[in-house]
Amino acid sequence: MRHGIAGNRLSRNSTLRKATVRDLAKATLIAQRICTTKAKAKEARKLVEQLITLGKRGELADKRRAFAILCDHQLVSELFNDTAPRFKNRIGGYTRIINLANRRGDNAKLVFLELTEKKEIIVNKPKAQSKSKTIDVQAKPAAKEEKKSEVKESPKEHASTKDAVKSEAKDSVTHEDKTKAGKKFVGGIRKMFNRKAPGQ
Repeated sequence: MRHGIAGNRLSRNSTLRKATVRDLAKATLIAQRICTTKAKAKEARKLVEQLITLGKRGELADKRRAFAILCDHQLVSELFNDTAPRFKNRIGGYTRIINLANRRGDNAKLVFLELTEKKEIIVNKPKAQSKSKTIDVQAKPAAKEEKKSEVKESPKEHASTKDAVKSEAKDSVTHEDKTKAGKKFVGGIRKMFNRKAPGQ
């Protein structure tokens, strides 16, 4: 007779089955929706609903019981402060199973296991972001110009810049003179070779 045997063993021993169901429950609470096989989803669903019920009670003993299952302080605090309050108007039915196609290979039945009350995620429109970026880009050059106008050169720096300009001017003059002299020299050599002999 089949007395006291409840649930699916999932082809595992007791410790592995317990770890599998616990990890599926943790993933469901974190991601709010997971894709798994139908047999695993049915077993994980029981644990997820028990945890949300503990979160709705919100007593210290309930937090300790939830931590004994989840073994994660941050996840327990999210469960009691964020996830469970979303289900305050519901009496049961915290999760749903949505059937999908069979898995290729072993032909297992795949499903979505998800929470019925999900956290709202606010997504900013890309147009608003692009406008704010253009405003920031236009505002930056004006700020730079103001900073430049505020900065004043000291007399020593001013003198050093003048000397640098003069030295550059001298260098440019000497370079031009050298190029002119070189052209004259080359022109003289050409004239020498272009001269005709006296007998010709």
